[in-house]
Amino acid sequence: MIWLSLIGFLVSGLSAAFIIRALKGRRTPHYEEGAKPQRFHMGEVPRLGGVALLLGLSASWALGVAQTYVGDPGSLRLGAWALLWILAVMPAALGGIVEDMTQRMPIRYRLALTLLSGVLAVWLLGLNIPRIGIPGIDAYLVQMPWLGMAIVLLAITGLPHAFNIIDGYNGLAGMVALVISLALAHVCLQVNDRSLGSLIICLAAVTGGFLVWNYPRGMLFAGDGGAYIWGVVIAMGSISLVQRNSDVSPWFPVLLLIYPIWETLFSIYRKLARGVSPGMADALHFHQLIYRRIVIGVFHDDDSRRMLMRNNRTSPYLWAFTLLTVVPAVLFWNKTWVLMAFCGLFVVTYVVAYLCIVRFKVPSWLKL
Repeated sequence: MIWLSLIGFLVSGLSAAFIIRALKGRRTPHYEEGAKPQRFHMGEVPRLGGVALLLGLSASWALGVAQTYVGDPGSLRLGAWALLWILAVMPAALGGIVEDMTQRMPIRYRLALTLLSGVLAVWLLGLNIPRIGIPGIDAYLVQMPWLGMAIVLLAITGLPHAFNIIDGYNGLAGMVALVISLALAHVCLQVNDRSLGSLIICLAAVTGGFLVWNYPRGMLFAGDGGAYIWGVVIAMGSISLVQRNSDVSPWFPVLLLIYPIWETLFSIYRKLARGVSPGMADALHFHQLIYRRIVIGVFHDDDSRRMLMRNNRTSPYLWAFTLLTVVPAVLFWNKTWVLMAFCGLFVVTYVVAYLCIVRFKVPSWLKL
């Protein structure tokens, strides 16, 4: 696993460096005035971090498969099925990368491509949700397996866009994806699922290679392509972990991912309540409110430098917020009702914190 991780890290990091070098000084696709209210940076920054992630992930997974066929010294048991993971990720990843290059791909097409990734995962990998930890509903899943497949499609279609929503500041979505990947890999090793664990650890490694350039300097953004790769791979890994290991509670990945999931659901509710389309971008997400109302102004003569420093101060708040769910998820990965209780606690905490920030009721010691 260390060897695969090292290759993934190097390919991702070097690819990112090449992208930054190749696109240095070139203008990004034009944004119409007001079209990107969630934009909190200055200057021309490449949004092709997804390309680096895809190259690193493909290289490390392919190497793992090749290593298996020449003796499998790490007992990873990565057969040709691992290459099918790459195939399943491709539609969503390429759709996001095209959007990052053109800024002209409608959201319905991107949704369709992430749905296609879900269809491929169900068809090629046989992914399904066998249980959700509630006896009455579990009986229906046994009788009607198509319900489990529908949940898989919903998860793989929705989670990439959830990661895209929280991808607003340097290091935010990348560090969340890194922490969640390491937590998933930890539980994989706990249940001795080394093959799945190696795939997830490779995702963590390539994310680390990307973060070298993304935080704190903000020289490269993940873009839609990067967010979609994180979302699809983590969704597939979470579902596979529960499907392959009956000891793992299905609420373990739910608690791990409750931050991007609830951010998306709350955003949909908030926009519908205001009579706005859920697909309309705005600047009222939780991380954006932290940037505006908790991270105080940074004194610096250069506007772009001041914005970068303030941008970098925002992400650690959300890293800590994520750890509030990751730590109990890792500790209680096989205890369904405890995990469900923590999910409920997170939802309440999120709503209370959001309302406090909106109403300017934030303790002074939280402001940096």
